Amino acid sequence: MTVKTMKLSVAAIAMAAMVFTPSYATPYVAPESGVAVPPGGVDLTYAAERALPAVVHIKYVQTSKVKEIEVQSDPFEDFFSNPFGFFGNPGGGGTQRRQVQTPRREASGSGVIISSDGYIVTNNHVVEGADELRVTLNDNREFSARIIGNDKNTDLALIKIDGKNLPTLPIGDSDKLRVGEWVIAVGNPFNLNSTVTAGIVSAKARSLYANGVESFIQTDAAINAGNSGGALVNTSGELVGINAMLYSQTGSYSGYGFAIPTTIMNKVVDDLKKYGTVQRAILGIQGQDVHNYIDAQQSKGKDVDLGTVDGVYVAKVDESGAGAEAGLSEGDVVIMLDNKKITKMAEMQEYLASKRPGDKVKVTYLHNKKKQEKTVTLKNAQGTTNVVKTADMDVLGVNFREISDEQKKQLGINYGVEVIKVNAGRMKDEGVTKGFIIQKVNDEPIRTIDDMQQAVAKASTGKDQVLYIQGLYPTGKKKYFAVPLSE
Repeated sequence: MTVKTMKLSVAAIAMAAMVFTPSYATPYVAPESGVAVPPGGVDLTYAAERALPAVVHIKYVQTSKVKEIEVQSDPFEDFFSNPFGFFGNPGGGGTQRRQVQTPRREASGSGVIISSDGYIVTNNHVVEGADELRVTLNDNREFSARIIGNDKNTDLALIKIDGKNLPTLPIGDSDKLRVGEWVIAVGNPFNLNSTVTAGIVSAKARSLYANGVESFIQTDAAINAGNSGGALVNTSGELVGINAMLYSQTGSYSGYGFAIPTTIMNKVVDDLKKYGTVQRAILGIQGQDVHNYIDAQQSKGKDVDLGTVDGVYVAKVDESGAGAEAGLSEGDVVIMLDNKKITKMAEMQEYLASKRPGDKVKVTYLHNKKKQEKTVTLKNAQGTTNVVKTADMDVLGVNFREISDEQKKQLGINYGVEVIKVNAGRMKDEGVTKGFIIQKVNDEPIRTIDDMQQAVAKASTGKDQVLYIQGLYPTGKKKYFAVPLSE
């Protein structure tokens, strides 16, 4: 995307050094991986021909809006522009409220068609906040798109266009990718449509601490702004990742790109289709990579012997979570899930990202260096196995409107939404009445009705499922409410 969320950049590939051979060359099949490798080089033409029709260009538009902002006033400007001091604070500075017209914003990214009826996977940061999305196919057909669902934690989004018999890219198993394996990145960098670059898988299960859930595939295929949401494709022409980031000190490609593996993508897409939000299963622990924990302790002059140098060190256990049920406690080390070796936190996140609350998983861990095993039921953030659905403002039972300039002036406030009608619902149950002005929900400012909707959606999928509301009445009296969203 041309907006700078492909935040991290990296080293140019010497493309001329790549050797390509005709597709009719007799391939050599590597005995362990089963990957066909033509003699003298790698032929990526089949993968490119298969991928290009299914990778789309996404144009993001955010329309111009009137927005009120607070600015620090210049005391001399106030004096000369308003010598009688009817507004502001002449000679003393302070703040002023001004209305500004935000500019129309346009940006672009990429996406991958995964079904012939028009479902497209892309990055959340490519589409978040868009007022309009336009999708252009490789054959130059153009469609308007709508957002089906998005997930900030994984930086994935699912959008939909109305089409039939659209070209698709088959989805491969990113778990089978091997470090050193050839891949291609397909996208629209710098608005250069249908661009293909090639490289190898440089590493797997990378953490960049950019998202809540991440286990990136690292590649040296050139990725630039605009590649966001595009396809990472193996030599068989299968989608194995969604390109999301590049690592750079300059903002453009200089070494490594990072893609979200299909093991994470598949589950997120399925959940967004079925439920509108991701059903996230958690183990209920906090921790870090064992080697990072050991390094941190050694830097303090402490010797540590956990019985292993791999795995996830458990720093904290949620008493109501699956980890407590497994018997985990601070100082333990998780080394396997369902007999799959876990060497670091990113691998644990990737595995759990494929699960739903209610799924069972066998946890193998070291307690005082002794191996323990227990099968537990994974839970959601609320500590249950129920399906989590994003709540709508309808559950509150009230109607809102944004406060007027006159109200702002009378009450000495800069923003808020007013309750203009109270029906049966959560807010009436807690004593909220008509005329109450909401300024903050869960410590986030509420300037618009859309802000309120987002606050409700976020809280409904969180641990507490409660709106902690701060505001005031027309008399200026401040009031606080705690409004539960669950039954």
